[in-house]
Amino acid sequence: MTVDVLRRPALAERRARVAVAVLFFTNGALFANLLPRYPQIKADLGIGNAAYGLAVAAFPAGAIAAGLAAGALVRRYGSARVAVGGTLVTGAGILAAGLGGSVALFAGALLLAGAADAVTDVAQNAHGLRVQRRYGRSIINSFHAIWSIGAVTGGSMAAAAIALDVPRGPHLLFSSLLFVAAACVALRFCLPGPDDEPAEEDATPDHDREPARGTPPGARTGYVLAALVLIATAGTLVEDAGNSWATLYLSDSLHASAALAASGYVALVGAQFVGRILGDRLVDRFGQRAVARSGALIAAVGMGLALAVPTVPGTVLGFAAAGFGVATLVPAAMHEADELPGLKPGSGLTIVSWLMRLGFLLSPPVVGLVADATSLRAGLLVVPLAGMIVLLLAGVLRPRRP
Repeated sequence: MTVDVLRRPALAERRARVAVAVLFFTNGALFANLLPRYPQIKADLGIGNAAYGLAVAAFPAGAIAAGLAAGALVRRYGSARVAVGGTLVTGAGILAAGLGGSVALFAGALLLAGAADAVTDVAQNAHGLRVQRRYGRSIINSFHAIWSIGAVTGGSMAAAAIALDVPRGPHLLFSSLLFVAAACVALRFCLPGPDDEPAEEDATPDHDREPARGTPPGARTGYVLAALVLIATAGTLVEDAGNSWATLYLSDSLHASAALAASGYVALVGAQFVGRILGDRLVDRFGQRAVARSGALIAAVGMGLALAVPTVPGTVLGFAAAGFGVATLVPAAMHEADELPGLKPGSGLTIVSWLMRLGFLLSPPVVGLVADATSLRAGLLVVPLAGMIVLLLAGVLRPRRP
């Protein structure tokens, strides 16, 4: 183990870590304050399911439209400033979406919020990885765990506001101002200087990664980047299976009660949070490659058995295994992409984040088409399939450092 790994982080680096954690927390909490308000907005606008579905799709559409601009913005203005600026615009878009008096205004505000959220996501991860390089050990998974805490906090704030009959305007104005202010304070403690500072010397030689056989050196970066995109997308496919289909599968296919059906999603998200809390220590001890392969095997076997022998308890455990197994995949792919040689600073991270969101947008209709043609049980085979993809491609991730 090197001296850099053993040294205690300086005060400025510890403060920067807290600042990045605040950015992740606010990013998770902002949009989560709006989501529980969707039924009220739909009712107030008097729109049907089709119009509502098109309107809310504006958020991921905005993210895809603006996602590729994130790298250039980070290089020009710095990751910390871009993350905070994106947070400010996201808060404004969410407030406008809550107050919009027409479908066009609602969708337009979501488009703006989605575009800003995509830029914020890249920038906060870029700065988090910069702090991680200063630390000399893995800390990126903890940031993603804090994002989950922010999402739960934001959803709880919205639920409380609804229970107390607080109107949307005051509620969303308060939450937006609160979290934008927190992000602005965090900016003071982020790392100064340019984002393209030299990274800590990597103890893993390029030839230890596992490029495709016969791949020329000039194409190695492209191969690794494509593999990282697939690994990150595999992680989002499993997340979306829990978000979009877990409750429906348990209630309709396995005839679970409404309360019990919700436990599939809760199990996946809860296990994913636990996996991210433990992820940094596991990565430091065993290496990202071994952690990703082990997690992929847990997800594939756990959900595969749940689908092969469909019972309510087994399915809940299967979703939990899937969430735990993919917990570190997206942070790992972002970390590797951010340090790929031959790319401008932020470019690899931007490409992975953008294409990952595209997978998030396309996965629900794909699963739905398979479910309509056969069954939702067959559609959920996407989860073990994602695990198999990671098993095949995890060689591009780094092994344990000597």
